[in-house]
Amino acid sequence: MLSRIAESLFWIGRYVERADVTARILDVHVQRLSEDPFADEQLACRSLLAIMDHPAPPSEEIVDRDLVVRLLSRDRANPSSITGSLVSARENARRAREIVSTELWECLNTTRNEVSTMALSLIPHDFFQWVRQRAAVVAGIMDSATSRDATWHFMILGRSIERADMTARLVATHARLGAAGPGWTTLLRSCGAHEAYLRAHRGRADDDRAAGFLLRDPLFPRSIVAALTQADAALRDLGPSEPSRGAGDEARRELGIVRTELEYARLELLLDELPEVLERVQLACSQASDAVKARYFPAAATTAWVGEAL
Repeated sequence: MLSRIAESLFWIGRYVERADVTARILDVHVQRLSEDPFADEQLACRSLLAIMDHPAPPSEEIVDRDLVVRLLSRDRANPSSITGSLVSARENARRAREIVSTELWECLNTTRNEVSTMALSLIPHDFFQWVRQRAAVVAGIMDSATSRDATWHFMILGRSIERADMTARLVATHARLGAAGPGWTTLLRSCGAHEAYLRAHRGRADDDRAAGFLLRDPLFPRSIVAALTQADAALRDLGPSEPSRGAGDEARRELGIVRTELEYARLELLLDELPEVLERVQLACSQASDAVKARYFPAAATTAWVGEAL
């Protein structure tokens, strides 16, 4: 497979997952501010922008929920916003048009064409729900109409790395905001994890157990450990690109270190250092992404004209 096509497949998975989880995070954030009249909206909104790695507005500028929704959901030029992510996913599908299925292409194309209108015409909650539904359609088409070859592995690799990173950001909204942020039950519901959590723990509601579920439950696909495990499996299945080295060695090492910490550390120790743990997860995902890029999507070498050899 050409490296440019593999890179496009990788970013399709990442951008669709980014739009999905950003919608979930914003939905929780807007709902929380709407329900709590005593919340410090300025602090909560600035903290959310920091969690999402968005440049902070000047200190004298008022940052409210409307500004956050505009920056993180409607900004078409920002590839980290919902609209920008869905537009970028479609552009990557266009570059890999000879590989992606017609159903997937039509779904991403339709989503790109409708997202700006939906962002302006729907109230935030309904727009976020629409984004989640479109992301679910994309995931369903990927699962049902893609052969389990390199095409599948690159899309799943991108989706899994992004999912681990974004779940860490979702949990960070509670870790950084504390009592001013959403509760664990709200976070579980935003991930679609509430019923799965109740089944796993037989209905016992407990903040520590809820946090542990999102961090390291091996069976729930949106937990950080489950996403890291799937990313590792995708890297392993891609096979060796060089006889002397396994494929994605550096990426697997970065993901494996942080996954081992989450799996084997005592839960109480993880929760005591939760912000730092989540930062390590995000850093590992970033470094793994860079390693994947260096291994599978090397930039074309620049030709340097240095004169004729005599």
